[in-house]
Amino acid sequence: MERILATVLPVFLIVGMGWGTARVGWLDAAGLKGLNRFVFGFAAPALLFNAGTRGEQGGAGLVAVAFFLTAGILYAIILVVSGLSGRTLAQSGMTALDCVFGNTVMMGIPIIFAQFGQEGLSIFLIILALHPLLMLTTATIVAEVALHSKARPLHLLRMALLGVMRNPIVVAVLAGVVWNLTTLPMPGVMRRTLEMLGAAGPPAALFCLGASLVGFNLAAAWKHTLASVAVKLVVFPLAVFGMCRLFGLPPLETSVATITAALPTGANAFMLAARYGVGAAESGAVVLAASLLGVVTLSVLLALVG
Repeated sequence: MERILATVLPVFLIVGMGWGTARVGWLDAAGLKGLNRFVFGFAAPALLFNAGTRGEQGGAGLVAVAFFLTAGILYAIILVVSGLSGRTLAQSGMTALDCVFGNTVMMGIPIIFAQFGQEGLSIFLIILALHPLLMLTTATIVAEVALHSKARPLHLLRMALLGVMRNPIVVAVLAGVVWNLTTLPMPGVMRRTLEMLGAAGPPAALFCLGASLVGFNLAAAWKHTLASVAVKLVVFPLAVFGMCRLFGLPPLETSVATITAALPTGANAFMLAARYGVGAAESGAVVLAASLLGVVTLSVLLALVG
C-alpha cells in the first residue's frame, strides 16, 4: 500500500495544482491550449521516443498477444454498447479508450518493478512498447472516421491515415521502432535532450488535466465516470487474467499482464480527447477517479497475485 500511495499521491497533488491555478485565473484558456500543445507535440513524444530507443528487450510475445487481444475485444464491445446508448462515434471511441488505456509509464513501471523485480519488468516492457502504438493509433483512426463519416471510402481512408501520421505520439513510437531497426547509436547530446524534454511530459499532462476540470460538473457525469472506471479497474484486469489462463501462460506473466490491465486510465487518453475536442472533461474525470480508486483495487490485486 505504501509504494502505491507514494506513486499515486503526487499525481493528485499535480492535478490539484492545475485545477487551482486555472480556478483562480492564473491560467486562462489560451495558456491551457498552448500547454496542451507543448505536452502533446513535444514532451510526450520525446518521452516515448527516448524510451523506445534504449534497446531494452521485453518478455515473451505471447503475454502481449493475450493482453492486446483482450483490450481489442473489450474496446470493440464498449464502442458498440456506447453507440447503442446514443453517443456519437467520436464520443464512444474516447470512452472505449478510457476503459483500456492505462498509466503504464508513471504508475506501471514503479509498481511492476517494486512488486516483481527486473524479471517482471522485462515482461512488462513488451506491453509498454506496444501500448501507445496500438491503442492510440486505433483511437486516432476512430476519431478521424467520426470526423469524416460522410466522406467517400478512399477519402475517408486517406484522412484516417493522415490523422494517424499527424499524431505526434504515434509518430514518436513509430520513429523509435525505425531507429531500433537501424541499430544506430543515440548521440549523448540527443539522448540528454530527449530525457530533459520527456521529463516534463507526465507532470505537465497532469497539470493540464487538472486545469481542464475547472467548470466541469463531475456530479452530472458520475454514471459515465463510474461505469468507465469499473470497466478499467475491474472488468479489464479480470478479462486479461482469464485470457492469460486460456493461453496457459506462467504465473509471473499472468500476474504482470493482470496488474498492467488494472492500472488507472493514463493521461494520454485525456490528451487525445482534448486534441479532438471530444469528451475531454469526461476523460479527465475518469483519469482522476480511476487514479483514486486504483489505490484500493491495485492493493487488492497485488495482495492476490504477488
